[in-house]
Amino acid sequence: MIRETYSSFFKDLQKNNTKEWFHTNKKHYEQEVRQPFVALLETIIPVLREWENAILPDPKKALFRINRDLRFSKDKTPYNLMMKAGLSPGGKKSVDPGYYLGIDAEHIHVGGGLFMIRPPELKKIRQHITANTDELIQITKAPKFIENFGVLKGEKAKRLDKDFQEVLQRTELIQHKQFYAFVEFPLAPFYNSSTLTEEILMHFEAIRPLNDYLSKALQ
Repeated sequence: MIRETYSSFFKDLQKNNTKEWFHTNKKHYEQEVRQPFVALLETIIPVLREWENAILPDPKKALFRINRDLRFSKDKTPYNLMMKAGLSPGGKKSVDPGYYLGIDAEHIHVGGGLFMIRPPELKKIRQHITANTDELIQITKAPKFIENFGVLKGEKAKRLDKDFQEVLQRTELIQHKQFYAFVEFPLAPFYNSSTLTEEILMHFEAIRPLNDYLSKALQ
């Protein structure tokens, strides 16, 4: 279970984001941060695999490194201030629809869908929307989706091919270049609580129809 010590580690890391401090406190990181986060994934993944058996069973395949990629960043602090996991067929860097979980010192970040979409895949999705417009509208208007995430998120195109103009008259969803749901909520109420798994899965379940829809589009 995730405890207050999880949050205290990241609060201290924010003030001391150096390799020296991290190595001095690595035991705290392993015991109070990494292990509880991996244990949480171990309770979530079996349920996700019932929905999509191509999701990898090993939580370590879903886990992002705490080390930041500094190659193209002006911010040279070496460590992320949260634990993150990508739960998709093919693992964390997969281009398939999937689920996202991140937990920082104060918040739980839950999301899913498709964020990085290449032009060929985007065209497939728009063609699928053209042929199955009502289904996507119903998915994004479903009470569970609205209650958990509000609206479908993602960058939108300013221009569309003429093939999609008719659909645009019915819904702006065809303009999306990204199709994802995302929300964050406080971590503190879930310290030492087994209900954290249930809360995360409730949000993931609200994303599931969207992922199924996008997966069909990409087949």
